[in-house]
Amino acid sequence: GLRREAEARTRRLDAIGAERSNWLQRAENASTQIASLGERRAEAEAERETLADAPDEIDARRRALLSQLTEAETLRKAAADRLQEAETKQAELDKAATAAIQSLADSRETRVRAEERLTAADERRLEVEARIQETLNTPPHLVIRHTGLEADSPMPEMADIERQLDRLKVERERLGAVNLRAEEEQKELSDRLEAIVSEREDIIEAIRKLRQAIQSLNREGRERLLAAFEVVNGHFQRLFSHLFGGGTAELQLIESDDPLEAGLEILARPPGKKPQTMTLLSGGEQALTAMSLIFAVFLTNPAPICVLDEVDAPLDDHNVERFCNLMDEMAATTETRFVIITHNPITMARMNRLFGVTMAEQGVSQLVSVDLQAAEAMREAS
Repeated sequence: GLRREAEARTRRLDAIGAERSNWLQRAENASTQIASLGERRAEAEAERETLADAPDEIDARRRALLSQLTEAETLRKAAADRLQEAETKQAELDKAATAAIQSLADSRETRVRAEERLTAADERRLEVEARIQETLNTPPHLVIRHTGLEADSPMPEMADIERQLDRLKVERERLGAVNLRAEEEQKELSDRLEAIVSEREDIIEAIRKLRQAIQSLNREGRERLLAAFEVVNGHFQRLFSHLFGGGTAELQLIESDDPLEAGLEILARPPGKKPQTMTLLSGGEQALTAMSLIFAVFLTNPAPICVLDEVDAPLDDHNVERFCNLMDEMAATTETRFVIITHNPITMARMNRLFGVTMAEQGVSQLVSVDLQAAEAMREAS
């Protein structure tokens, strides 16, 4: 234990010795630094005494420099303005010089073209003078007398002159040789012209009479059409009420005041409904309305025969009975024979004679005819 304690003390003494040496070194360094700082302090005191009067000198120099700076800035701005003005003038002068150079070039080019045109015109003039001399055998300066133009009048366009020359040449070629029968032919043509004029006047008179006749026919046609329309409209209104068991209907001319050009519209009002056009009626109502119109036309102008193709197809049994009753009345009041194509048993039962087509064999049709009145008589006799 004593040994370890002795070793510890030895180490402690060594550490203290090292620390003492360190502090001695630091004390030596501090002394050196103090001496250096003293020297610097002396130098600073000397410099402070030297610079004690420097601020006034610096301020005076600063004010002088500011004044010089202001004057220099003023001079700079003036110089900049003069430079800008000079540059602007130089740009304008450059632009004017460029324009002058371009104008000079254009003028030279224009002069060259004018000289070329003048040369071409001189050559053309010489060619024309030569052609005039060769064609007309007349000096060129005397040609104006043959043209009918004044000396100071403007010349016609060359294209017009060329066209007129070509036309005159063609007319000359057409004239050909001298025609010794010209006077005789002229008289024949005059007589022919008089005949044509007379025929024209006759045709004009015939056209006038035809127009009068057409106007008369149109007027009569309008009157007859309106009269027939009123009769058909009356029959139509009566037949419509008869087929529908009431209601009203009428025919109207539309789209034009001229009956010959007007269209026809049917305005129907079945019982219990408001007036409406054909397109708004049901299928059965349309069929009954159409039959009313057909029978109205037959009552106005009866035809020998009337063919109706399945007009009863959209009708119910009650309306089929009404349709058959109306056909019986039509057959009794007119001499029209009705041929009806139908599949309705009620309609077939009301007919006088039935015709049917059957196929007893494949591909072979056979026509069958039944006289219902004769069949009923035979049934009653039996």
